[in-house]
Amino acid sequence: MTSFSLMILAAGYGKRMQNLTETKPKPLLKINNKELLRHNIDFFLTLGCKKIVINTHYLHEQIKNFIKKYYSDKNIQLTYEKILLNTGGGIKNALTLLGNKNFLVTNVDTLWKEENKNDVLNFINNYEDTKTCKLLLSKDINFQGLKKSTGDFKLENMLVKRWEKNDPHLYYTGLQIINPLIFDFIEEKSFSINTIWNMLITNKNLRGEILNSNIAHIGDITAFNQFKDV
Repeated sequence: MTSFSLMILAAGYGKRMQNLTETKPKPLLKINNKELLRHNIDFFLTLGCKKIVINTHYLHEQIKNFIKKYYSDKNIQLTYEKILLNTGGGIKNALTLLGNKNFLVTNVDTLWKEENKNDVLNFINNYEDTKTCKLLLSKDINFQGLKKSTGDFKLENMLVKRWEKNDPHLYYTGLQIINPLIFDFIEEKSFSINTIWNMLITNKNLRGEILNSNIAHIGDITAFNQFKDV
């Protein structure tokens, strides 16, 4: 089984969850009586994950206490962002913990399930060979929960491009493989990962693969209510 390091992006306010995140951070909301963060951690540990880094900000002490209570025996480290660094900045800020080898990054509000295991294992097979970044994408028919009326990307010969009108709808699952060298080109501390994606797309260096199983994005309260008891 592949051995890898993983970062879970978990620092946001979760405002689209409305009153549910007034006193609890989104990563600790429960789907089927199990925290979103636990869904992520348990899923990737079973795939061979050797190290997990989680970035935190909003109500970070609750996440810290959760990890201490349930995962004290696992190699899980937290970064605390006093000021939110956005997705790209949060990853860059954690590079000292993730090391200089390729690693995975997932969004905490992706609901990874047993049916996704083979797809993810195929995606991360030979993950060390990724030269820049590789995204796991989903077709519209397989993408559940919160999604836009427009697609995120299109895929041509394994190269990722931005979605354009009349293209088939492809959505980002929330999982990517990153070569840390790509951050050498970014001086900012706070920035979106889209900054890097756009740079790679321009240079025809952003690769992607398609997920064949169903995937759920618990991005807002409607999606949460749809899946919370499934």
